[in-house]
Amino acid sequence: PTILMNFVGIYLAAFVVHGPLQENRGVFPQTDPISDAARLSVLVEGTRLHAGFLIALLVGLILWAGLRWTHFGFQVRSVGASPDAARVSGMIESKRVLLVVFLSSGAIAGLAGGIEITGVTFALYEGLSPGWGYTAIAVALLAGLHPAWVVFTGLLFGGLEAGAGAMQREAGVPAAWVSAVEALVILFVLAGDQIRRRFGA
Repeated sequence: PTILMNFVGIYLAAFVVHGPLQENRGVFPQTDPISDAARLSVLVEGTRLHAGFLIALLVGLILWAGLRWTHFGFQVRSVGASPDAARVSGMIESKRVLLVVFLSSGAIAGLAGGIEITGVTFALYEGLSPGWGYTAIAVALLAGLHPAWVVFTGLLFGGLEAGAGAMQREAGVPAAWVSAVEALVILFVLAGDQIRRRFGA
């Protein structure tokens, strides 16, 4: 159900940029550009590296510390490791924990979209995210679902995505290879997890 909600969000965004939030001229399916005051500051002149990078680092640090040192973080890790055991223990309300995690994840995804708009595109338009949610799955799997490591794997995949166009122009390597690499990462990580479980058992 959570993945299917992606389509609800996509079509809702398409509705608002074709309707109530469409730019004043009514020509393109996008909003009017945001004001300069609302844009994130650039950290390095001549690049697109903006303050959103620092926000991402801060969010990763907060999540890591919260999961590592708080009571609720312990509950999240327990439910993630074994939902049935957490429920049977009677000390953890698994459904409440799952609901809070789902809502928090959605809020963080919304924050990421807001950073993209205020730091890169400066407007909301149809098709703003070309499948980044699925890339995020590969990033999280490669990081072993660890919030701190997600920062580094995110940089790795970000470099792949950013270099895909240049790789195609300069070396003639199809940009689709990046998607293939991401798919292979998911397959290898899942296969490794299954092997560990089988031999661990």
